[in-house]
Amino acid sequence: MSSRDLILARVRRALADVPRDDTPYDRAVERGYLREHGNRSAEQTVDLLAENLADYRAIVHRCAAGELAATIARLLAGRGSASVAVPTGLDPEWLAATDVTRVPDSAADTPAELDRVDSVVTACAVAIAETGTIVLDGGPDQGRRRLTLVPDHHICVVRVPGQVVSSVPQGLERVDPARPLTWISGPSATSDIELDRVEGVHGPRTLEVVLVSGE
Repeated sequence: MSSRDLILARVRRALADVPRDDTPYDRAVERGYLREHGNRSAEQTVDLLAENLADYRAIVHRCAAGELAATIARLLAGRGSASVAVPTGLDPEWLAATDVTRVPDSAADTPAELDRVDSVVTACAVAIAETGTIVLDGGPDQGRRRLTLVPDHHICVVRVPGQVVSSVPQGLERVDPARPLTWISGPSATSDIELDRVEGVHGPRTLEVVLVSGE
């Protein structure tokens, strides 16, 4: 008897006296979770998102739609970026105020080539206020996953209040689980046994989030 057969036999014995339940999985267990904690207005939800993003050491900026191009240009200049990775579906107006070299997203790009790119600018699928989390789903204005994991500086634009929800359950309703989801809560970071925090280990060292209204 193989190890697999042995394990399955033990499972069958353990379940021998358990009655068969044909209830669909999603209704088999009652899950009376709160859909959100508290009762916030749209403005308060956006404020909570900004607070939690900052708590995770993301750098948060706010601007109106008409100021977005200038804001992104200022952030790239402040970083000293000479090149910026651009998803194929990103609104070209977002980069209209900068002459930084564009590097279009391409499946042919190697990690080494992306590592030489200074910054990346993307949109997002949804942002979750209670956890300070931004979700990317690989959409045309977000690009492939490695586009936002290799360059050291990520500028992510969140349209407010339309793309902001209070809670994870609400966020899950906005995304397709079959898509390549990336959940971001602050810049990439880890801590060793001494709790020394190191950023940029498996993703961007610097995350800047632009909350744009009226977009």
